[in-house]
Amino acid sequence: MSTETLTTSASTPDQIHGPGVVLAVDFGGTKVESGLVDETGALLIGSRFRQPTGRDRSSDELRDAVVSVVTSTLQQLPEGTALLGIGIGAAGPIDRERGRVSPVNLPAWRDFALRDTVAATARDLGHDAPVKLRLDGLCITLAEHWVGAGRGADNLMGMIVSTGVGGGVVSGGAVVDGFSGNAGHIGQLEVPGFTDVDAPCTLEEIASGPHTVAWAQARGFEGETGEDLAAAYAEKDRIAVAAVTRSGTAIGRAIASVSTLLDLEVVVIGGGFSLVTPDLFDIIRTAIDRYSRFDYARRVEVRPTGLDTDGPLIGAAALVYRSV
Repeated sequence: MSTETLTTSASTPDQIHGPGVVLAVDFGGTKVESGLVDETGALLIGSRFRQPTGRDRSSDELRDAVVSVVTSTLQQLPEGTALLGIGIGAAGPIDRERGRVSPVNLPAWRDFALRDTVAATARDLGHDAPVKLRLDGLCITLAEHWVGAGRGADNLMGMIVSTGVGGGVVSGGAVVDGFSGNAGHIGQLEVPGFTDVDAPCTLEEIASGPHTVAWAQARGFEGETGEDLAAAYAEKDRIAVAAVTRSGTAIGRAIASVSTLLDLEVVVIGGGFSLVTPDLFDIIRTAIDRYSRFDYARRVEVRPTGLDTDGPLIGAAALVYRSV
């Protein structure tokens, strides 16, 4: 198993020193974006670019989106500033050693050479920099541990609840990367008791934004998006309340299991659907307390992200700055 010990300083990265920036890329089921991040974990103004991805996109369209954002960002590299490296966070599963990805929510990409695509794009623009690819959930965890809501916690899980559900783990102050680079993929854990039949059901299939909306629609909800569900929840719509409660309960049950296994201090949750209502965190907390069998697992703190939407890019940059 791959582990790397982390420092907690935001201004003195483990290995990278001197002036320069890192190209950070975040690739997911809804969008791909990129930006330049300095050694304090700050995004350079004007360097952030985004393109849509999505289940219906072809392989070429997905590749073109990646090339577009990387090209646009690198064109904003200030003159005289070194590109120290490139960090990529991607929806998984990933193949860390070969730099390939097979995102669950993007069927057009199976074993796609994402790392090589980004590296080649940078070389075409005159930048021959080292490239690191890791699971997006691990990147968000690194960001929270470095400069976010998980700073100072040496036993931490970060979670993304959005189009999919992802996660990453720092245990005993060390990154838990796993044999293939997919450790922490909490969204693919089975969470029983949420289907009408005895069928496999993952946390992502229960608690992600699109799956929660679909569950509500099957019961008469007429909205189409997570934003619609949030508005209905605020109005105390019965179906919306039931859908959000189901999602939060599943997340809490999964955290209870992982905290029992890893003895976590803190879980930090971000992603668009985590904002569906502030009540979501109360629902999660209630489920953790109910389903944890031991007091040490119940002691885990659950916090909202401290980084808003910047976390995935900051975490991708941390792959370089913190030598993960």
